[in-house]
Amino acid sequence: MATGSPAVRWLLVGLVALGTAVAGAYLRQRTSAPAADPVAAALAPAPKPGPLATVPALRPLFTLKDPQGTPHAISEWDGRPLMVNFWATWCAPCRREIPLLNRLYHEPALPDLAIVGIAVDVPADVVSFLREVPVDYPVRVGEQDGLDAANAFGVEQMAFPFTAFVDRQGRVFSVHLGELHEADARATLALLADVDAGRLSPAAARAELTRRLAAPAAAAASPHS
Repeated sequence: MATGSPAVRWLLVGLVALGTAVAGAYLRQRTSAPAADPVAAALAPAPKPGPLATVPALRPLFTLKDPQGTPHAISEWDGRPLMVNFWATWCAPCRREIPLLNRLYHEPALPDLAIVGIAVDVPADVVSFLREVPVDYPVRVGEQDGLDAANAFGVEQMAFPFTAFVDRQGRVFSVHLGELHEADARATLALLADVDAGRLSPAAARAELTRRLAAPAAAAASPHS
């Protein structure tokens, strides 16, 4: 089974493992241990997201291959609202997100929404994963080039998953670190639609998104809730 060059593979695993033991456990399972219990893996807590550097104003340009090995530029989705979801096959929170992303991809109320999953992983592992798990939206695969694409969105320390939301003009509206939940996704997409329709400026929409996402946490922390 092809796994990429040793140097690239170890660079990939080393960077992703910052702040989380999940990647190390995955690598040990591949080399010496039996397969992990899939139920336990699905219930594993999400790794702590890494910090953001400066989020770029515009969606970065990059080209990655699909699972069949054909290169595609991210600019294929220019002119459409876009979710770019970075994930890995060994990442339990990433796998939990897939049904949500499938639903959003087929959402009748979001006909123009484009979703692309960037698997920062060994290509052969991604191909094997996709044979078993239905992923309806386009998937691109990269090792070092996948890491470079992730870094270009302002994520300095890899902790998957994370999702970038981009408006029709190619402006990066928001970067969500960690597992994406449905309420957060829909709140972000609603405000992204307001930006695309000219009802809100990007700055005003980001401020409103911050307020909406903070409201549930504030309510949960209230002693009277």
